[in-house]
Amino acid sequence: MTKPLVFITGASAGIGQATARVFSAAGYPLLLVARRLDLIEAMGLPNTVAVAADVRDYDAMVAALKQGEDAFGPVDCLINNAGIARLARLDEQDPAEWRDLIDVNCIGVLNGMHAVAGGMKARRHGTIINVSSIAGRKVYPHHDVYGGTKHFVHAVSEGMRQTMSAHDVRVMVISPGVTKSDIASSITDRNAYEFWSKGRDAMDGGIDAEIVGRTMLFAYELPQSVTMHEMTITPTTQTF
Repeated sequence: MTKPLVFITGASAGIGQATARVFSAAGYPLLLVARRLDLIEAMGLPNTVAVAADVRDYDAMVAALKQGEDAFGPVDCLINNAGIARLARLDEQDPAEWRDLIDVNCIGVLNGMHAVAGGMKARRHGTIINVSSIAGRKVYPHHDVYGGTKHFVHAVSEGMRQTMSAHDVRVMVISPGVTKSDIASSITDRNAYEFWSKGRDAMDGGIDAEIVGRTMLFAYELPQSVTMHEMTITPTTQTF
């Protein structure tokens, strides 16, 4: 392969799947991780190592990284995309859902970054792109804990950026607004779903997930000496 390995979590659906297609079309070999291996394999992408793993499991992430690097060499780009949207008001939400949000949206991001950071520092080359949400920059009804996890992504990314910049490694964040994906499948609270779906319907379902993937590809293919710290991408009609 003439292009380096790209590692994408949550690659079986939504933004993760669309991004995998975008990077594959651009000629990159891929390490794709999700809990549903069959959905990754069904894409039929060339030069791909597909691994069934849970981002909450650090050892599983490290094992997946080894599989990908054994096949295609060092990971040069990590796209930390795996996430869930358990939307609800904190006082009305089952605390078990808080733990799911924190474990996937926070611990999963940390596990991914930690797994690749050592190799990128040693090579003095690499890019980490953490997928957040516009809810990581604004506060919305029914987004109490979910929004908190996305604010966490911004904070930890900024800290990691300061650390990794000394090693010529880039850390970026992309914050999509309403996007066409299957994120709604993880919204279990009826009031939260009604709020979210009303906004989605007003924007014709939001932006295509492929556009989010193309934005990440553009940012990644900038010279290594240039970092897009933060990218916020929404439908033109999204004003909130």
